[in-house]
Amino acid sequence: MADSSFLPSPFPFGKLAAIVVVVAAVALAFAWAAGWLSPHRLTPVDLVTAVQPPTGPVLGHRRNHAKGICFTGTFTANGAGTELSTAQVFERGEYPVVGRFNIAGGDPSTPDPMAQVHGLGLRIVTPKAQEWRTAMIDAPFFAAATPQDFYAFLKAAGSKDPNAVKQYAQAHPEILTFIGWVKNHPRTEGWAEDRFNSLNSFVFVDASGIKHVVRWSLVPAAPVLTLTPEQLAQAGPNYLQDDISKRIASGPQRWEMLVTVANPGDPTADPTKPWPADRRTVDVGTLTAQQLEQEADGPCRDINYDPSVLPPGMTTSDDPFPAARSAAYRVSYNGRMAESSHYPHQPEGATK
Repeated sequence: MADSSFLPSPFPFGKLAAIVVVVAAVALAFAWAAGWLSPHRLTPVDLVTAVQPPTGPVLGHRRNHAKGICFTGTFTANGAGTELSTAQVFERGEYPVVGRFNIAGGDPSTPDPMAQVHGLGLRIVTPKAQEWRTAMIDAPFFAAATPQDFYAFLKAAGSKDPNAVKQYAQAHPEILTFIGWVKNHPRTEGWAEDRFNSLNSFVFVDASGIKHVVRWSLVPAAPVLTLTPEQLAQAGPNYLQDDISKRIASGPQRWEMLVTVANPGDPTADPTKPWPADRRTVDVGTLTAQQLEQEADGPCRDINYDPSVLPPGMTTSDDPFPAARSAAYRVSYNGRMAESSHYPHQPEGATK
């Protein structure tokens, strides 16, 4: 038997199956395809299939983050971001947003209290037809240091060898940090109180051609109040949607966008490693959610929140995950579009 003395005691391997489901659900958002497209190697289709529920996908829905609610609003740039990037989205002004609050997982009927990970997708378009798409989650770091490591974890989790996960964790202790976060982080009252993080690194290019490696976060304006385990257990199956509906009905909800700039030597290709808290941070503007939209046949339906869709002035970095996410999202999009007859369309005559 593998030596497990390095593990927290007691380590709840008996409950690992539920945690694996959560990690696998988040996985689609951080899956990697670049370099795996040659024969006998993993393809995006293989990967999407691997993270689906055992019963297969829910036809017509996103393969991950299937449950969510669409909204429209604005991103108001304060102009400070122009020192980092020439992208028009950072020039002082107000730009339309189509966004989607969501939870991780491939089942659109998942009860909200079971959601360990909350997500947010954004599409921002500027008058010069520049477009920025981003998909973020509330985790402060990811489960695996490299795409290869993550796939190895999925294989270990699905193995019939009872020691496979222990052996993986012994070689990759960062998975224990992520599992600890999944199990123990406090849940907020709703999406309006969540901080959403890009996790992956990107490159901003300024007017002088200087490159800045960055990550970004959306920090809520609403006071952050967390639920006790008892309150979470008593919450309704759609409490997240109910909460955001009430909040937006009473007024717009806001988040400040903070861009964090890496120092030389910071790990830019490893999303398991947060950068030190003293790194330079620039407040570049405010996201405002103004109106909820129909999830069925609403403006989010045909948007693929592909994080590689970037305007001039932004590029991907040495982080390999955005390319893979793009490939996996494309597979998911193509699949659900081909299944449009199964999509739960808005009833005729219904209103927003």
